[in-house]
Parts: sequence; structure tokens; C-alpha cells
Amino acid sequence: MNKKKVLIMGAAGRDFHNFNVCYRDNPECEVVAFTAYQIPNIAGRKYPAELSGKLYPAGIPIYEEKELAGLIKKLKVDEVVFSYSDVAFTTVMEKASLVLACGADFKLLSGEHTYIKSKKPVVAVCAVRTGCGKSQTTRFIASTLKSMGKKVVAIRHPMPYGDLAAQTCQRYASLADLEKHKCTIEEMEEYEPHIAEGHIVYAGVDYGKILAEAEKEADVILWDGGNNDLSFYKPDLYIVVTDPLRPGHEGMYYPGATNLRLADIVIINKVDTASPAAIVKVRENIKAMNPKAEIIEAESPVVIQDENGRLKGKKVLVVEDGPTLTHGDMAYGAAFVAARQYGAGSVVDPRPYAVGTIEKVYENFRQLKDILPAMGYGKAQMKELNETINAVPADMVLVGTPIDLARHLKFNKPSMRVTYSLKEKTSPGLRSALEKLLKK
Repeated sequence: MNKKKVLIMGAAGRDFHNFNVCYRDNPECEVVAFTAYQIPNIAGRKYPAELSGKLYPAGIPIYEEKELAGLIKKLKVDEVVFSYSDVAFTTVMEKASLVLACGADFKLLSGEHTYIKSKKPVVAVCAVRTGCGKSQTTRFIASTLKSMGKKVVAIRHPMPYGDLAAQTCQRYASLADLEKHKCTIEEMEEYEPHIAEGHIVYAGVDYGKILAEAEKEADVILWDGGNNDLSFYKPDLYIVVTDPLRPGHEGMYYPGATNLRLADIVIINKVDTASPAAIVKVRENIKAMNPKAEIIEAESPVVIQDENGRLKGKKVLVVEDGPTLTHGDMAYGAAFVAARQYGAGSVVDPRPYAVGTIEKVYENFRQLKDILPAMGYGKAQMKELNETINAVPADMVLVGTPIDLARHLKFNKPSMRVTYSLKEKTSPGLRSALEKLLKK
């Protein structure tokens, strides 16, 4: 019997997971290639033999997605599996149309076919878009479970941008582990806040091996989702975060709309900054798409340590979380909100001072104007980010990233950090739901 030839479209995360759980040991299929999108320096590598299994002793090549049409013809691909997240429905169908025109089938894999089942209770935190507030929600839940006497391990959605074999299974318990594993800014933004609050974090490439290790030290597994992807683990409690600053997006993006339909609890976040009409619209959409879900409203208050009013009247450079602005299509984030709330004099446009790949980010994301996204996929881009920050003629850098960026880069001007957390407005809230779960 001829094997079905499969190509997996990805962005260094869900694509590898889908391969590991559905294709690695599948004798009926041959994965002939991965394609890579969004993340720089992924293409041109191989998914290594150490991770590919006995059917792929030479590993599997990774190509640029722009080569997709040619690859389908050249490699005689039968089926293309779309495997990355936070993509508009129209974009998914554009890619599907290309694949179909090239003569291959186009496939999306469900959670049921890609979940790994844990022996421990699993709480999954996902979202309808990047930048809804999963990070602060996950930290809130981890702290709540800890206060209930439970050992919690957060398992973070993959960001394997380096040596894939070396990143198979990574454990983070201290800030020194960030250096040990050569983390990018994007990785540090997700791991460091957990570590600072005393939470253990796992991440990597092989989420079966990761789960086996995490279960050895956890009472509860906390899935910390990335973008708006589905959970990798079968959830016992599925929590999905929505964003009324982007009303309507909860039903227009893949696979965020799937998350919303799967959710046990839906959080309407940022109700302190969204308009009442937008909040109503999101609530109506939730009820239409998932009438059984419990709805919790929450705020994401921004805070800076500025007792002496140092920010007031100053020219500031606003630096925001990169994926929120790029994958999430946001025009601003927490630092921009803080600049307005705390009386900054003006926000300096960083675009004329952008260098290298940072300049290209502005070409690709036209909604960005007075905001600098903290892009840092590797040392070269981190250096370009640092150069851009230092070139901007501002009195102060206002940093809205989840990490203390000034600790990792060398600014030539003072900086202040913006922090944000989850503040529930609905009672009973998440603690009650967690108590019910643990009673089971």
C-alpha cells in the first residue's frame, strides 16, 4: 500500500506537536516536509532524527511557507495539515484554496485527535486571540491553586526557536534556567513571570515527555496556552479568555472560535478599558456560540511604580509585548495605556529609528505607529531591538512586556516597567470553579 504523503504547515509549535501525536509512528503516512511561517530562522533546518522516530532516521526538512505550491508538486503531496494559530478565517481559506488548486487535500486536526491525556487534573487556559490576557490569568490560577495547598506545574505552549533536540523537554525553576536554555525574549516573557512567583514551568518540543516529567512533581497540570491555540492536553477545566478591545474577533479567528465553543468558563477581560457596548457585544457572542459556558468579567489594571511622578510630562518610548501587536493585530498594549493614565507628555514615534528586522516588522504590521514591539527571536534580533531603543530620542522608556526588559538589554536612558494582573469582577469566580474541579 502506498503511504499518504503529508506536508505540515506550521510555525515551530503546534506543527511539531501534531506530528508527534498523529504521524511520528503512523505507518500509513509519510511526512515529507514542514513549512514555517511567522518565526524567523526556522526554515532551512530539519526536524531532527532524535525527535522524528524510527520511521524518519534522517529527520524531516523544514522549508519556507512561500515555497508551498512548489513543494506540493515536487514532493507529490497528498495532504497538507494546517498547524498554526491566530489566523483569520479568510486567511485559512486562502491557504486552503492554494493547496486545493495544487492538487492536495487540506486538513485541520481537532483537539480530540491531538490531546494527550494526563493522570493528573488539567486546567487549560486558552484564548480567542493573542494578547487577551492568558498570562495574568494563568498566574492568577497558579497562585490560587498554590494557596489551596496544591503543587502546580505550568506547561507552556512551545516556542522552540533554537536547537530542537536540545529543547525536547525543558524545566524552568529559577531565572538562571533562562540563561541555561538560551531563551529568546519571547520565551522569557512567558517563563519569567511564573518563576518570579515561585511556579515551576515546563516547555519544549515533545509534550508527551514533558507531561511525564511534570506529573512527577504536580498535583495539578496548568496548560498555559500560546496565541489562541487549542490545548495540547485533555482539559478537565477549559478556561478561555476574550478581549472586548477587539469585539467580534472571538468568532472570526482560527482556532480561537473553536476554543470559545469548547470552554467551560469564558473570561471577558479588560472590562476596565473597553467600552460598555463592546463588552455587551462580546457577551452576546459568547452566549450565541457557547450558551452553557460560565462567564466571568475581569479587569487588567496597569500599574507603574511612579510615586514621584517621574513620568509626568516626559517624552516616552513605549515598548510593548511583541506577539500581542504582531500575531494579535493590536495597535497598542499596557504601556501605552499607562502612558496616558500616568500623564506622559508625549509618545515618541520609533519608526524612523528602527533597524534591521525591526524595521521590517513595521512594513508587515501597518497598524503599528507610536509603539515599539519587543521582538527578540534570537540574539541578532535582540541586538537590533536594543539599538532601536537607544536611537529613539526619548526621556524615558516605558516597558509593557511581561519581563523586565531593562534587565536583559542595555538601555542608554531611564526606564520604567508596567505590570498588569487579573482582577475578577464576577463572583463566584475562578476559585470556586477550581474547588469544584478538585472535589471531583
